Amino acid sequence: MKNNPIETGLSRRQWVGLAAGGLATGLLPFAGWADSGVTSLRSVKGRKPVTVASELATTGISGQRVVVVGGGMAGMTVAKYLRLWGGSGLQVTLVEPDALYTSSIMSNLVLNGSRNISTLQFTRDALTTRYGVVRKAGSVVAIDRNTRTVTLSDQSTLMYDRLVLAPGVSFDDAYGLTQADYEARTPHAWRAGAQTTLLRQQVVAMRDKDVFVMTIPKAPYRCPPGPYERACVVADHLKTTQRAGCQVIVLDENPSIQAERHTFETAFGQTHAGVIRYVPGVTGITIDPMTKVVSYVDALGVSQVIQARVVNPIVPHRATGSEAGGWLAQAGLNNGTAGRWANVNVLSYESTAAGAVGIHVIGDASSCGMPKAGHVANQEAKICADAIVRLMTGGQPDPQPVANSACYSPITAKTASWLTAVYQYDSADGKMKIASNGGQLLINGVPAVPTEAATVSQDNFKDMGTWFTTLMRDTAA
Repeated sequence: MKNNPIETGLSRRQWVGLAAGGLATGLLPFAGWADSGVTSLRSVKGRKPVTVASELATTGISGQRVVVVGGGMAGMTVAKYLRLWGGSGLQVTLVEPDALYTSSIMSNLVLNGSRNISTLQFTRDALTTRYGVVRKAGSVVAIDRNTRTVTLSDQSTLMYDRLVLAPGVSFDDAYGLTQADYEARTPHAWRAGAQTTLLRQQVVAMRDKDVFVMTIPKAPYRCPPGPYERACVVADHLKTTQRAGCQVIVLDENPSIQAERHTFETAFGQTHAGVIRYVPGVTGITIDPMTKVVSYVDALGVSQVIQARVVNPIVPHRATGSEAGGWLAQAGLNNGTAGRWANVNVLSYESTAAGAVGIHVIGDASSCGMPKAGHVANQEAKICADAIVRLMTGGQPDPQPVANSACYSPITAKTASWLTAVYQYDSADGKMKIASNGGQLLINGVPAVPTEAATVSQDNFKDMGTWFTTLMRDTAA
């Protein structure tokens, strides 16, 4: 396989390892080679930089078709790297209904005015112009595993040799609310877009002594630290705009903070003391979308009622299409917990559902042992792309995949924290788990960085912007 990145040293493990290696200098995955992964990585290895297009691998793959469903972080990344590593003989088609991708990463900063939605929007043009990915506007309505075809919303069909599903998540009707309530009255804003803008408008309209209520569903949910950082951002905005006596009440269905516990306990108890009230272990949440009255049962079993001005229900979610009658469920691929997620073989991300040969599920829709987050979706996509290319060239997936997770959390309008971890394959249960050393990144056997920021700082906030820009370049550019 001449000039195949997998065979010439540009293995998936090296890509992931170098991504993690950036953490040693400020948690910047892919730092130093953001504009063009191959070009910069080649430079690191002493080779003359060349254009990405000319670096498509020569693998011998010819006439094979991969259909990728979903153009989010996972879908864009897997489409790009299938072409980059699989070569020009591998036909890759990306199915996605929306012209632009709107990043949920960093979207909490829209709520305090630090960003607007336009700064979070990205085109997928480079996937076509630089890598030759075929793009098809539409949504999936059915999968026929026998004929290996996908039917789209316009009734057209696509044939595949391998199918990669990266559909993301959909949100339940919960707490007495409907999808119409989310769109117009009580936005969850857990998918960035119009709801994010609506929630921003509602926060800006708050006055003295108003109450902002947020709910957090039981894990797993998308972006474990996200709800807690949102509470901090909203509280900071209320303080800096001098809204006297306002409260941010966080109703968490989990028994405790799910990520960066030390950071957020400090933020709630010190940085935003007197503004944020964190209530864990709640049950029985009900919300009136018109009056904004929120009822719940606290951890002691006592019924409570809150009159809110703004209600932000982060409701339970699931793999898109996994609901009763949904296309993922009809294909029998929602074989995870309570039919909400898709169980996969994490060596290749191929579905473990009976008869689902050649169907892979990545990103937030999969159940793999790692958190549901944008950076993780990028990592899963690369493991999946590498495995597919290996399989198509007569090999087997890497038996010991490694991945890293990294994210930043704004605590105020100028400061942030970070969290990182390294994951490795656990053959005992077939899942990815925190590495045996506690998830620390090792450089020459020595821990390079801890797994959580020791302090919240302005430097972290600055690094957060670089991390985001670099991650999005690696995903979509």
